[in-house]
This record gives sequence, C-alpha cells and structure tokens, in this order.
Amino acid sequence: MAVYALGDRVPDIHPDAYVHPDATVIGDVRIGAEATVWPGAVLRGDYGRIEVGARTSVQDGTVVHATAELATVIGRDCVIGHVAHLEGCTIEDGSLVGSGSVVLHRAVVRSGALVGANAVVPNGMEVPGGAMALGIPATIREGAVEPGRFDRGVQTYVENGRRYREQLRRID
Repeated sequence: MAVYALGDRVPDIHPDAYVHPDATVIGDVRIGAEATVWPGAVLRGDYGRIEVGARTSVQDGTVVHATAELATVIGRDCVIGHVAHLEGCTIEDGSLVGSGSVVLHRAVVRSGALVGANAVVPNGMEVPGGAMALGIPATIREGAVEPGRFDRGVQTYVENGRRYREQLRRID
C-alpha cells in the first residue's frame, strides 16, 4: 500500500484495518479497526484531517479529501461506494454513500441515511437519519431507510478485508 507522511501529518492505521496495496493514504488520516480501503481509493489528508471509523469500507476509486478548515469524518459501520467523492463533510455511523456520488463541504449525512448512486449532496445539506438523498442536486426522502439495512454489506466488507489480508498475493 502507498502510505505517506506529509511533513508532520502522519497516517494512523489500526493494525486490524485492511488497506489494499493499490490504495493511497496521505497525511492526517485515521483508519479504524476492521475498516477496509480498496484498490484505487485515495485518502488525502494533506491540508485537513480524515477519519474513517471502525468496520467502514471505502471502496474502489473513491476520493476522500479534507480542507484546512473542514475535516472529513466517516463514522463506524459505513459503506462508501465505488468512485464516490467526499470532501469536508460528515458521514455518521451506519450510513451508505452510493457509487459515483459526491458529498461536499459542510454536508452531514446522519446515522442510517443513504446517499443514492450518482447523487450530489451539495454544500451544507443535511440528510436526516433514515432518509435517502437522491439525484442532482440531491432531494430528500425521509423515513425511507430501515434501521440496520446496511449491516450485511458492512459485515461482508469486514470479512473481505480479512480474506484479502490472508489470501491476496501478487503473481506477476
């Protein structure tokens, strides 16, 4: 894996986390226990802090960035879909951010919410707990997500992290 310090900004990756060799982690990035970061993902804490909570998956091609003023905080038990872009936002515990979606500055995705595939959550928007944010710009459908809906996906990625840590080997 490509893990870089930048000046005095040094990543802190829990020993039980899995970061794929083709992911990039730079600077002030904290990755929790059993979290997974997949191929092509870039977590760039060069100006601000990035936190990835325990058992959260950051999937292939996702970009997570922070600004000097705005940390990007992803809670526990989240699924961040493929090729998502998160910057200066908060994703609370147990949420799902769909593939290809964008969550921007000061946006907050509350616990158990879903950001649909390819949705754009603009600056300052709040997605209530249990709601769906769909479209460009996102519109909110409150009460659309059942509690625990993402538990199976979270567990699948925790198990996949263990599998990859034990079985992945380069053969070229």
